[in-house]
Order: sequence, then C-alpha cells, then structure tokens
Amino acid sequence: MSRIDTGNQGQTKTQDKLTETPAGESLIRPAVKGKFLYVGDEKFFVRGVTCGTYRPDENGSEYNKAVVEHDLRRIAQNGLNSIRTYTVPPQWLLDAASQHGLRVLVGLPWEQHITFLDEPRRFRDIERRVAEGVRACSGHPAVLGYAIGSEIPASIVRWHGRVKIQRCIERLHQAAKAQDPDGLVTYVNYPSTEYLELPF
Repeated sequence: MSRIDTGNQGQTKTQDKLTETPAGESLIRPAVKGKFLYVGDEKFFVRGVTCGTYRPDENGSEYNKAVVEHDLRRIAQNGLNSIRTYTVPPQWLLDAASQHGLRVLVGLPWEQHITFLDEPRRFRDIERRVAEGVRACSGHPAVLGYAIGSEIPASIVRWHGRVKIQRCIERLHQAAKAQDPDGLVTYVNYPSTEYLELPF
C-alpha cells in the first residue's frame, strides 16, 4: 500500500492506494523485511481467499481448468491479490494465477490430525512429500509461500510434546527451503498457537 495525495476542490487529502500487479505482468516474489512482506520496495498486503479443494474429476485431478480460470478472473476483478490452496497446485494453475496478477500460498497437505510421530517411517514420508510439493512449485514467480503445516490439534501437541512438534515443523521448514531457498515458508493455525515457538 502506498500513500497518494489527491486534490479535492483545492484541498489535499491522503488516501491509501493498494499496490497491485497488473494482470499479465511478471510477478516479483515477495521478501520479508522485519514484520512486513515487500515486493521490491513496496509493502505487500495480502488480500486473499482460499481456492479449492475441488471435487476430483474422473482422472483424479482436483483442479478443473475452466472452473479455476473463471474463479481466478473473478478473484482478480474483485481486487484481491492472493489465493491459498490446500493441496499442491499444478503448474498451469500457477501460470494462470500469474497471468491474473495473483500470488499463491501453496498448501502442503499431510496427516497432522493423528499421532504422526508414533511411527518414524510416517514422518520421513511426510518430509518427502513436503519436499516433493515444494519442488513442483519451486521458483515460480506466482508462489507467495508454502504452508508446511495447518492446525495441528492441541491434543496432538500435548501427546507428542511441544518440543517434538516444534522440531518436526522445523524439519519440514528445512525440507522446504532445501527445494526452494528463496521461497517463504509458514505454519498456519487458528486460533493462534501460543504453545509453539517457531523461529522461522
């Protein structure tokens, strides 16, 4: 958002102007500076909605091109700049988002609502899938970032212990950064997880 001065019958007033990337222009990936996101020298304020998850078609694809294209066009027309997916989007969706000036917070799904650390093999498989999901999107200019976890229940955190869960999420963070070093990584939760200390 940037500040602009507008004249109104000889008066000057300040209003907010949202920083936008016109559809079709190449997107610059955001960076973190302090507690804000920036695109180049401009602060970037996320204004987004979730996208999906859709019912899979006969081929198992969760994303229908015609539906997604329609949705992305409407999202951009309504002044939003970002979407969040709950599963790894196909390349064509990232390309379509970029064409509409939209950024994508890529969800990396895994079984976080069960006692996933009880079996070491299971967590290694989770790490592998997170890495594969990031690799599939790595470097794409439409990627806002990666959500490496979402709403691990408090009961699971208590079962395994806060420190073990923090280490687990940190390992997923490292797996994601190994595939896309410049990509932003987050853990998503509501209500906020005051019981987890996540330094990234």
